Amino acid sequence: MAGSNTLNITPPRWLLAELSYKCPLQCPYCSNPLDYAKYPQELTTDEWKRVLAEARKMGAVQLGFSGGEPLTRPDLIELVAYARELGYYSNLITSGYGLSEQKIIELKQAGLDHIQVSIQASSQALSDHLAGTESYAHKQQVAQWVKKHGYPMVLCVVIHRQNIHQMADILAMADSLGADYLELANTQYYGWAHINRDALLPTREQFAEAEQIAQAFKEKVAGRMKIYYVVPDYYEDRPKACMNGWGTTFLTIAPDGTALPCHSARELPGLDCPNVKDFSVQQIWHESKAFNFFRGTEWMQEPCRSCDEKHKDFGGCRCQAFLFNGDAASTDPVCSKSAERGKIDAVIASARDAALAAEEKPLVFRNSRNSKLF
Repeated sequence: MAGSNTLNITPPRWLLAELSYKCPLQCPYCSNPLDYAKYPQELTTDEWKRVLAEARKMGAVQLGFSGGEPLTRPDLIELVAYARELGYYSNLITSGYGLSEQKIIELKQAGLDHIQVSIQASSQALSDHLAGTESYAHKQQVAQWVKKHGYPMVLCVVIHRQNIHQMADILAMADSLGADYLELANTQYYGWAHINRDALLPTREQFAEAEQIAQAFKEKVAGRMKIYYVVPDYYEDRPKACMNGWGTTFLTIAPDGTALPCHSARELPGLDCPNVKDFSVQQIWHESKAFNFFRGTEWMQEPCRSCDEKHKDFGGCRCQAFLFNGDAASTDPVCSKSAERGKIDAVIASARDAALAAEEKPLVFRNSRNSKLF
């Protein structure tokens, strides 16, 4: 496992443990790979414990239990307790579907620090439609239980054209639930969101109006609710730093044990992503081709190579560059300095046309049947 850029490697700080791709929801913007049905195997409890221990020994301090839906793992409580024993600050990233008050109590006793619950929209009809499951009422109850048992109420709502018109109501919902933190995560267009982009990307006008509403509300609730507004890449003129720099901070372990520099890295060709069944976390982080592929700046093409912002944005998103340009080493087309920026502008124009169309393209929901198509 020879890497090409193994100098000055910082240790991982954030470990995302994707415990399972199983999920009762069918969100059309799911971050799981399109072909997730091809990876049915999951790490055993002991294998996960080894991963947690090795990453912690290297310096990882933040741990996210994610999926799919991490609640589908019967050993979740055991893994949470082990994470506490190792000294992690652990976060359960969940749809909330199937989470009972008793399970919340057990998670608290096991040492879980943080629960993030997602809700798809402010109205029951739209939320259940987007989730592909009747889950809205239960999610509301879960949010109340989370608050009741002493956790900070952390609410996440993914924003897109199907629900952006509800921005004021989404904010009011968060307030009524006593949310301490609200993440308004504008959809990033990879995986399932990418194939549904024509139906999900808001127009520039919709985005601007929603942002104005959110920022005004943010000032109103300052001091009692923190609001994180994640701007969609397409409406920026500079790219976001990919994972805070490729192979510098974040380590994702997929359900089958594949180690990924970012959760969408399976989409990129030529990485040869290693598996924790074959190598230690230390070997993977320091020596693997995948984690060294885009470390540093030597891999960069122009205009990134000569850009005075390259240590700030690290060339932007590699998955986005690949999806638009067919070359993961090219400049993120979001950047106004990219020769391919026109492709982003064309998508934005197309979104406006789609929003005005009498009949929009139907959503492709995330489920095992559709996954087998990719």
